Amino acid sequence: MSGESQTSIEYIQHHLTFLTSGEGFWSFNLDSLFFTVLTGLVFSGIFYSVGKKMTTGVPGKLQCVVEMLVEWIDGVVKENFSGKRTLVAPLALTIFVWVFLMNLIDLVPVDYLPQFAHMLGVNHLRAVPSADMNITFSLAIGVFFLIIFYTLKSKGVSGFVKEYTMHPFNHPAFIPVNLLLETVTLISKPISLALRLFGNMYAGELIFILIAVMYSANIAVAALGLPLQLAWAIFHILVIVLQAFVFMMLTVVYLGIAYNKAEH
Repeated sequence: MSGESQTSIEYIQHHLTFLTSGEGFWSFNLDSLFFTVLTGLVFSGIFYSVGKKMTTGVPGKLQCVVEMLVEWIDGVVKENFSGKRTLVAPLALTIFVWVFLMNLIDLVPVDYLPQFAHMLGVNHLRAVPSADMNITFSLAIGVFFLIIFYTLKSKGVSGFVKEYTMHPFNHPAFIPVNLLLETVTLISKPISLALRLFGNMYAGELIFILIAVMYSANIAVAALGLPLQLAWAIFHILVIVLQAFVFMMLTVVYLGIAYNKAEH
């Protein structure tokens, strides 16, 4: 544990406290923003490097991984999105890899990065951006505006209005009911995206912290910490990949539904 004088509750609270600047609505979690940008730069750097060094001969291992990933996600988009994939396929690839890298930070032992930050004079540090509701909602809000964009693009303004006023009940008398139902359905999409990713990653982070608390207990309890940490880390790898896939998949499905030109 970082800081032997800390109680278990203080230790948990310390690890769940963001490095924040500002107050109220205009406060910013600097640690979440830093690691979000950092993982984005890592993602961009890897793919740029592979693209620049790409060869038609015998590809390297990294190029093989990138090509397999691109082909797989392009196939997923092709099956779920009927329009042109020039924007949606790169978007899906970006979401999957970016969210995966953000989630992957959760496998770093909980004390390593905060202790390193403490050496630099930073008192609080939470390193998993996807365990911050602000980050997951910012991603989901971007998807929300794309849903609106593709609905307008495929159906026009009049079709967009009919989408939310004449369904599911195709009668002018039910316009208020239809508007309420469709608005709730529309808003629930980004909310479910954000909360699903946040909830799973926050729970995973909290379990790692609780396991770390065991190391400060007696020898018998502390001895259980390492096997529990390894077991949870192995299981959490599946969670990390699954949550990145689910966020990407639901984004493609929601955009596919928005772009669908067929009438209900």
